[in-house]
Amino acid sequence: MHTIIIQETDPGVLDVLTEALTIEGFDVLPILNVEEDFLQLIDLHRPHVVVLDYRLDGSMSKQICFLIKEQYPHLPVIALSCNYNIDRLYGEGGFDDYIRKPFDLDKLYSVIKKYIPENKA
Repeated sequence: MHTIIIQETDPGVLDVLTEALTIEGFDVLPILNVEEDFLQLIDLHRPHVVVLDYRLDGSMSKQICFLIKEQYPHLPVIALSCNYNIDRLYGEGGFDDYIRKPFDLDKLYSVIKKYIPENKA
């Protein structure tokens, strides 16, 4: 089973993401706040993808992304944002991709699956 760590500051959005990805067959570790030690979570759960809430100016999520990429350079990290210009900002923050909120489930699935090769379990 493929594991995804999702950090989202809105509990309702986090619940929807968790349910939608669980139904799609993913093992989801939902994280509400950014105080979690992401490197420890990654060591423990070995996710295939990490999704971070790119909140407001994105400074906290960019810091977390930098720490993750420093330790795990090949682990895909995706920004989740309602910022109108996230399509330009995500790359500057070190993210591999982005999902714009509000999100379409098909788009959510396609972005996540793009980073999970079929033969990787």
